[in-house]
Amino acid sequence: MIRVAIAGGTGYTAGELLRILLNHPMVEISAVLSSTLAGEMVSSVHKDLTGDTNLRFTSDLSSPQGRKEIDLIFLTLGHGLSKRYLDELNLPESCKIIDLGNDFRLETHYKGEDFVYGLCELNREEIVKAKYIANPGCFATSILLALLPLAVDAKLNDDIHIHAITGSTGAGKSLSESTHFSYRDSNISVYKPFTHQHLGEIKRVLETISAKSLSSATQEHSAALGEIPNINFVPIRGDFTRGIFASIYTKITGDLTLEQVYSLYNNFYSGSAFVKISREPISMKEVVNTNKTLLHIESHNGYWHITSVIDNLLKGASGQAVQNMNLMFSIEESSALRLKGSAF
Repeated sequence: MIRVAIAGGTGYTAGELLRILLNHPMVEISAVLSSTLAGEMVSSVHKDLTGDTNLRFTSDLSSPQGRKEIDLIFLTLGHGLSKRYLDELNLPESCKIIDLGNDFRLETHYKGEDFVYGLCELNREEIVKAKYIANPGCFATSILLALLPLAVDAKLNDDIHIHAITGSTGAGKSLSESTHFSYRDSNISVYKPFTHQHLGEIKRVLETISAKSLSSATQEHSAALGEIPNINFVPIRGDFTRGIFASIYTKITGDLTLEQVYSLYNNFYSGSAFVKISREPISMKEVVNTNKTLLHIESHNGYWHITSVIDNLLKGASGQAVQNMNLMFSIEESSALRLKGSAF
């Protein structure tokens, strides 16, 4: 059994981890950490788990309920808190780490090890060998999965336009003016246009792919010359709870037909457990409460439109984290992740 701890155990992503891991055949949850609710029942916060677990929050791994040796810790802390938390935590040397925050997505080095960017569909081989994983951001996951086949095949144009709308859980559990029901209900608003923090990791991944493609890419393609495509990303707050709907339009390099592009995507994701290509237009509810990504492609007058939908808390966070864990411990990649969507 894999003995795991969850730090920051009261938040939305921690709750999703608990729901998955309680049903994972190869996992024992050894500790759920909270600095403020030590001794309280986990189900007092995650109320849907009443009757499913007798776990209690613990303040640290040295307390009576946290003394078990752990093989892996999930960090579900606020952004910018993971590195400081790890510096203060006395982890076993062999303990693996999956950070769901943004601390190590760009600044990857920590105590002699590098955090591997945990986008399974891109870095599967590296994840299998990794000790530390930086789980991708939710927007970055949705957008990169839509662009990877084009990027790897050096077909990305140098001007990409993205509008992506996310549910309220994407902002986390802490209250702010824009997360209140009275603000969010029946309302849509733009935030952080062209400056969202996930833009950095999107550009980093595309830049890395571009560098690897230099020897085989065509000279006419700007990204193939090591340049980063110009990405115009506008995030939008939606009036729903969970999910991301990303709408991406661009031109592509080369004179490809729609059939050829679909073939490119189907071949790229042929071994993927969770990314599926749809010939029919897609909707967000098809993936909510699952670890799936659905992609749909259309073309018109030389422009290409790619739609990508995920659940921000699952494929965009906790589900992807468990997918990474499965790979790290040589478990079936989809173990505990064959989740059924709500559909309605």
